[in-house]
Amino acid sequence: MGSDKKKLIEVALPLEAINVASAREKSIRHGHPSTLHLWWARRPLAAARAVIFAQMVDDPSGHPERFPTEAAQERERQRLFRLIEELVKWENTTNETVLQQARDEIWQSWRLTCAENRDHPRAAELFDTDKLPAFHDPFAGGGSLPLEAQRLGLESYASDLNPVAVLINKAMIEIPPKFAGRAPVNPESRRGTAHSGSWKGAAGLAEDVRYYGKWMRDEAEKRIGHLYPKIEITADMADERPDLKKYVGRKLTVIAWLWARTVKSPNPAFAHVDVPLASTFMLSTKAGKEAYIDPVIEGDGYRFSVRVGKPKDAEAAKNGTKLARANFVCLMSRAPISGDYIKAEGKSGRMGARLMAIVAEGERGRVYLSPTPEHEAAACKAEPVWKPELTISGSTQYLGVKPYGMDRFDQLFTDRQLVALSTFSDLVGEARVRIQNDAIILGLSKNECSFDGGGTGAIAYAQAIGVFLGFATSKVADRNSALNTWATLREHVANTFKRQALAMTWDFSECNVFSESSGNFEGGITSIFNALLSLGFSGQGSSKQSDASTQLISLAKVVSTDPPYYDNVPYADLSDFFYVWLRRSMRPVFPELFATLAVPKAEELVAFAYRHNGKAGAEAFFLNGMTQAMHRLAEQAH
Repeated sequence: MGSDKKKLIEVALPLEAINVASAREKSIRHGHPSTLHLWWARRPLAAARAVIFAQMVDDPSGHPERFPTEAAQERERQRLFRLIEELVKWENTTNETVLQQARDEIWQSWRLTCAENRDHPRAAELFDTDKLPAFHDPFAGGGSLPLEAQRLGLESYASDLNPVAVLINKAMIEIPPKFAGRAPVNPESRRGTAHSGSWKGAAGLAEDVRYYGKWMRDEAEKRIGHLYPKIEITADMADERPDLKKYVGRKLTVIAWLWARTVKSPNPAFAHVDVPLASTFMLSTKAGKEAYIDPVIEGDGYRFSVRVGKPKDAEAAKNGTKLARANFVCLMSRAPISGDYIKAEGKSGRMGARLMAIVAEGERGRVYLSPTPEHEAAACKAEPVWKPELTISGSTQYLGVKPYGMDRFDQLFTDRQLVALSTFSDLVGEARVRIQNDAIILGLSKNECSFDGGGTGAIAYAQAIGVFLGFATSKVADRNSALNTWATLREHVANTFKRQALAMTWDFSECNVFSESSGNFEGGITSIFNALLSLGFSGQGSSKQSDASTQLISLAKVVSTDPPYYDNVPYADLSDFFYVWLRRSMRPVFPELFATLAVPKAEELVAFAYRHNGKAGAEAFFLNGMTQAMHRLAEQAH
């Protein structure tokens, strides 16, 4: 290409419009591709789309024969800016009219480039007027750049060292185009009861995810539903709580069970008592709907009683038994409980949990109830047949659970949660068998190879749907660990990864995966269904596991990437939280991707001292690895 010519991105961009669209995108959940699977540092789609467009389109100054004056060039530049301003709007994410205008501009610049390089010795290979260059992101992560490159008409390639990131990119850029426009294979759709008309884009895929996800949910409830009992409102309950009278005799669906971790009291007089580490006794802080836990001391023991209305001592209810940071006070004796004492109890295996409250679905909102022996016993009935006993690696800066004796991933879950997640993970494999059989009935080839082998028949299709069903299990895991807290204002189970860390929590909420509230399995399926419908693609895609410092994928491709930020976030350490469950369900489909017991860490291009014998070693590793990665791109990129 002519060295004096610049792309639009090298000259100017309408940054304010891009920033506004990117900021707005953070509040959008329904249908956003990020809802397919959690990733900790996704780049806004609006910014990714604008960057790739401006990277592909010539700045008007490069064509003086068309725009001879600076004024003419600026007019044309402003025209392109107006297009970008429309392109980055969320409502235009799947607007084919706007997207096609952008693609046309890309094609126009590309053909001019080809014409200028017709005498290049590799012109036939590198400057084909009928084929845009392919795109590659060697640090694909959450996949914003590869997805937007594909949306703009480029064949898109994503690679990452992290298997979770690779699978997310497969789900966004590789699977949907491969099966685009196909009718769903499930029996309901074959009978014509769910849809009329054509199945555009990923609509058929989405419909099968919905159907087989619903089957998984119902099948799981048959197997483990007894571990999630409803709660019957009795007359005795209503005697103390007049607000419960309308529910007497009814069985309410439980949304969540709220637990407090416990340790033995440090006071010798109460050393036999497991006292609660409660960061708050408030259940709802919503105006007019306040509810709280009242701990009642009885002899040398205590019980929790749930009350509605504003507490008499608002400060005490707000603080629970917590003093500051990781320091608490003994409920029985008011003796201080130090953070060091709690850590020692945790590491000795003496940290327990006690049920503080039950949250149920009422007629017009949440109903908060005192714990019952029956519901505490139901949790104890769970007997996991498998546990992810992988050691948690990484620094306590991001893995804050480790100082408290939580050294393995199975320790981040209650037994009931382990049973639920194992059940859903195993049902993914059973669902694949059902999908494959239904696909064969519909006429898909039963002899073609697997998805990873390039197949498009019944086996490959079943495996593709299985990826999204596995993602639903990941979504349940994020809301179904012993690190989830109860959000007292919005009244729902908060997710495990409220930030980019596995942070220690003292009181935690255990959701009902069969309810209709946050953390339920069917809700995860619905969000994936909506995300699939919003995916817009105009070309094929591929996602592979590869080390950026040695990869060969970038050859003759346009490259845009957002490389790792030195020592910002340990994605590999955090990804193990999802990897242990995805590996259980996905390893039969992607044996190479899930060959290792954990996400690869030694090669991850981040500068963490604990991996490389101190800060100096970490810095040297990062700089050497990033230098090699950049050399790779410089040598290969178009």
